[in-house]
Amino acid sequence: MAWAVGSSGSTASSGERVTDFFGRHDSGSGHTNNWAVLVCASRYWFNYRHMANALGMYRTVKRLGIPDSNIILMLADDIACNARNRFAGSVYAEAGRHLDLYGENIEVDYRGYEVTVENFIRLLTGRVDPSVPRSKRLLTDDHSNIFVYMTGHGGNEFLKFQDQEEISAFDIADAFEQMWQKKRYSEILFMIDTCQANTMYSQFYSPNILATGSSQIKENSYSYENDNDIGVSVIDSYTHYVLKFMEGINKTSQTSMQDLFDSYDPVKIYSHPGIRSDLFRRPLDKTLITDFFGGVAQAEVFPLQDIVGSSDHHHHHENDFTLPTSRKPDAPSVSVVSSTTVISHPRLTGETHEWDNWWKEVRKWTSIFVIGCLVSCVSFMR
Repeated sequence: MAWAVGSSGSTASSGERVTDFFGRHDSGSGHTNNWAVLVCASRYWFNYRHMANALGMYRTVKRLGIPDSNIILMLADDIACNARNRFAGSVYAEAGRHLDLYGENIEVDYRGYEVTVENFIRLLTGRVDPSVPRSKRLLTDDHSNIFVYMTGHGGNEFLKFQDQEEISAFDIADAFEQMWQKKRYSEILFMIDTCQANTMYSQFYSPNILATGSSQIKENSYSYENDNDIGVSVIDSYTHYVLKFMEGINKTSQTSMQDLFDSYDPVKIYSHPGIRSDLFRRPLDKTLITDFFGGVAQAEVFPLQDIVGSSDHHHHHENDFTLPTSRKPDAPSVSVVSSTTVISHPRLTGETHEWDNWWKEVRKWTSIFVIGCLVSCVSFMR
């Protein structure tokens, strides 16, 4: 995407102003796209809160700009339509039931028994069968920031998948290393909410990974509240307070990851959240939350004359306007929070407009004639 800046007399100063404006949102990450992998590893009605955890994160990353095409959602998806769900087709994360997290606008990529350790590892490493559709692939590159969120039942260096199998801290660590070797990420934020969650990132050894968890070793991760009408816990404490903090974040927020971590309160969460940043190259107070939870697009700022040329050339060829295919070495390239695409539609000529009106009239009177015939036939048969 190219932006034309300035005028023939003040191109440099205008270009500097535009670069400065976009640079306000540049935290030095260097990434050009964001992805999210959200995993609810549990199933069954009594694990309602785990599905609410994942859907709460899903809503947050979508609100902050990551499109569904860049979100991989893995759910057992057996809660919304469960026979015991008094509010059929809905999932709530608070007792007041003010916000339906399930709604009509979610895309579950791996559902039911597709949520397996094998599929999760294949998703991360890109070792999927050729028949797997694009919607189930993590199509990242070395300029991708990835937010990986996991929730379920776990223990010391393991997380259970649907009470049938387990994934270990070593499995995830090795998968991340494969991703690094294959240039499948720029940076990763790994967040997990489970019992003894902090042990799940203890074996990581690949660069540019920031990790956080809900509880330390030999410590449980507790639910936040119950809903008496639903009959079970509706969300976990750690995820609840993370989502509560995220409600104050928008797409242009300058809030850092350090601000999020400083908001952790073991007294409220009932456990001791952990943070691991020794593999991460950037200072946490300079790392924006939107570097992982938000969406970015790459913008390139071009001087005006490089795009439109001289005013005489522009007047002679105003119908042949094209953008350059490459930029000068000194043209700045900056990351912005969101992008705008302007589409120019060709004007209808008078002849085309007249033809369209005539065709609309023909269709209208044809429809009236057909309906009249049908009504007459029905009356005659009676």
